Amino acid sequence: MRVLSRFLAAATDVSHFPAPDLPEIAFLGRSNVGKSSLLNSLVGTKIARTSSTPGRTRGINFFEIRFAGQPRPEMIFSDLPGYGYAKLSREISQEWPKFIEPYLRERPTLALCLALVDVNVPPQESDRQLLTFLQASQRNFVVVATKSDRLSNNQLRDALRVLSQEYPAALLVPYSATSGTGRAELWKEIRTAAQRGAASRVTGQQLSVGANSD
Repeated sequence: MRVLSRFLAAATDVSHFPAPDLPEIAFLGRSNVGKSSLLNSLVGTKIARTSSTPGRTRGINFFEIRFAGQPRPEMIFSDLPGYGYAKLSREISQEWPKFIEPYLRERPTLALCLALVDVNVPPQESDRQLLTFLQASQRNFVVVATKSDRLSNNQLRDALRVLSQEYPAALLVPYSATSGTGRAELWKEIRTAAQRGAASRVTGQQLSVGANSD
């Protein structure tokens, strides 16, 4: 499956958002969770900048996604600013009410939120707060356990069990941008949500129909 992407916009205000047309998949996570690496791994090319300095993304970056051989784009990826990095946490938190929170609460084409957590560290309070927010906003979401290649099989199994206990209502997908583990499963969830979102748009239904994906 060859994926073609095109940068659409960088939004730091609601007025900068693209017209709500295609189903959108939001990528959220702490500043050092490996979000850019995951995005690049999914698409197969470098669309998001990876950096040794957390918090580079300050706005919401929108990317149009089309599959080779298809005449039209199928969905949009939205890359949201990271959170939880001490030097930037106050600045980022001040931006949430301006355009990030309205996007997550009100965006009619938001079909799925991917909440990235680092499987190598214990559950973080900032991650709990994000998932509580998504549940309260009635958004479908999947928890993606990144950097899974850094643990042995036994360690990964134990870490996933802890995450499952911490987030019992969430679908949990272990992922490695290095080895590609979880890529096929995550694409399946993304495309299912996008197709469901497209169908909902046709019938005029609201996309945010639950706190988790089926």
